[in-house]
Amino acid sequence: MRAVIQRVSIASVTIDGNIKSEIKAGLLVLLGIEENDTEKDIEWLVKKIIQLRIFSDADDKMNLSVQDINGDILVISQFTLFASTKKGNRPSFLRSAKPDIAIPLYEQFIGETEKQFGKKIFTGEFGADMKVELLNDGPVTIVIDSRNME
Repeated sequence: MRAVIQRVSIASVTIDGNIKSEIKAGLLVLLGIEENDTEKDIEWLVKKIIQLRIFSDADDKMNLSVQDINGDILVISQFTLFASTKKGNRPSFLRSAKPDIAIPLYEQFIGETEKQFGKKIFTGEFGADMKVELLNDGPVTIVIDSRNME
C-alpha cells in the first residue's frame, strides 16, 4: 500500500462537476493499493499517517500531527501510484490491485482511519474520474509505502 500525503491549507474533489468532498487545513492522502496488501498494511499505514508530525508548532518546527491541529483528512484512491515505467513510455498498472480486491481494502482503510482518527474522513469515489484541487502548504509532500514497515 502506498500513500502520497500532502499537507494542505484546502483541498477538494469534484466528480461530474459537483464537489464530493472538501477540507480546510489537513492532509490530502492519495492511496494506491496492491493485490498483496492486507489489514496489517492498513493498520500500519493509517497509524503512520495520523501520527505524522508535519504541521508547524509555535516555534515553526514540523512537530505537530493532523490530530494535534484538529485538521481533516481527504483520501483519494489512486491506482496510478503503482505505475511501472520500466519499459517504453506507456505506464503499466499491473501491480495495482483490481477493483474486486482494491475496493474492500480501500473501504477498510477509510474505516480504520476513522477509527484511529476519531472523526469523519472525507473521500473521493473509487474508480470515478475525479478532479482534485489543493493548496499544498509548504509545500510538504511525503510518500509512505507499507513495504517499508519492517
